[in-house]
Amino acid sequence: MVKANTSLAEFRRLTERYSNWSRWGDEDQRGTLNYITPGTITKAIEEGRSGRSFSLAIPLDARGPQRGLFGRFNPLLFMTRDGGDAVTGAYSADWLGGEEKETRSTDEVVVMPTQCATHWDSLAHIIHRDVMYNGRKASEISSTGAKSNGIYASRGGIVGRGVLLDIPRTRKRDSLRPGEGITSDWLEEAAEREGVKVREGDIVLVRTGHMSAARARGEWGDYAGGPAPGMALDSLEWISRKKVAAVANDTWGMEVHPFEVKEVHLPFHVLSIVYMGLSLGEIFDLDDLAADCARDGRYSFFLAAQPLPFTKGVASPINPIAIK
Repeated sequence: MVKANTSLAEFRRLTERYSNWSRWGDEDQRGTLNYITPGTITKAIEEGRSGRSFSLAIPLDARGPQRGLFGRFNPLLFMTRDGGDAVTGAYSADWLGGEEKETRSTDEVVVMPTQCATHWDSLAHIIHRDVMYNGRKASEISSTGAKSNGIYASRGGIVGRGVLLDIPRTRKRDSLRPGEGITSDWLEEAAEREGVKVREGDIVLVRTGHMSAARARGEWGDYAGGPAPGMALDSLEWISRKKVAAVANDTWGMEVHPFEVKEVHLPFHVLSIVYMGLSLGEIFDLDDLAADCARDGRYSFFLAAQPLPFTKGVASPINPIAIK
C-alpha cells in the first residue's frame, strides 16, 4: 500500500512501476483507452436493459463551481442574435438577398475553459519533468495547442461498459471527508458489496459524495480547489491490475487533496496520465445514477462519454450518458 506523505524516492519508483510507455507502440496517444475494443463495446451494449438514461454532467452556466484557480471560470454565454433582433427584423432581409422573410432565428457564442465543468483530461494535460505520456516532450504543446496526446486522439473511444463504485454508500456515510484517500482496498470493497465484477476495458466512475455535500450546503464553497476526498496513489494498483480504460469521479481534481507527495503537485495525475496513460474525468454528477443503482442493485451500465473533437485540445467538456 502506498502511504500518505509518500517520499519522493518512492514516488519515482512508482513512475516506473505504472509506466505504459511503448506498451501500445511508440506512436500511441490513447493509453489505456486501448483496452476498449469492438468486443468490449459490443458486450457493453447489453447493459442497457431498461433504457433508463442519466446525464452525468453539471449545468453549463455562470453558476458553476469555478472560483478562478488555474485561471478557470464558469461558462459565459453571449447572444449574437436574440429575440429583440427578431422583433425589430435585424439580421433578416440584409442577409437574405434583400428579401424580407417570415422566419427569424437566434445565435450565441459560449466562452469557457474546457475543464471548468464535467470533462475529460487528455494525455497532454499533465507534464512531469518536461515530458508527457509515452515520453513525448512538453515542447510539443505550444500556444497553438497540443501536437500530440491531445483530446482528439480519444474522440471515438470513450464508450463501453461503465461501473459505478459508490464509496460513501459502501462505508455507510453520506460523503467522504476532505483529505480522505480512496485506496485499492476501498475500490475492491465497493465492488464486492455491489456484486459487480470490473472487467478489462471498463470505465469506472467513483463516487465520493463531495458534490452531494456541496449540493446539501446550497453552494459550491471551496469545491473547486479546496481540500477534497479523492483517489489515493494506492488505488493505482487496483486500476492497473483491472486494466481499467478510464476513471472519473465527482470531485474537481480527481485525487485526494491535500496531495500525498510533498514535492509533487497532483501526484495521482502524474502517475496516471503521464506514465499509465489513463484518461481522467472530473466533476461528474453521479448522484442520480447512484440512487438508481442503489434501488435496483445494478451498478453496471452502458456509458457514452465522447469528448468534443478539438484537434489540439488538452481537455474537453462532455455530457456523459449512462444507460441502464
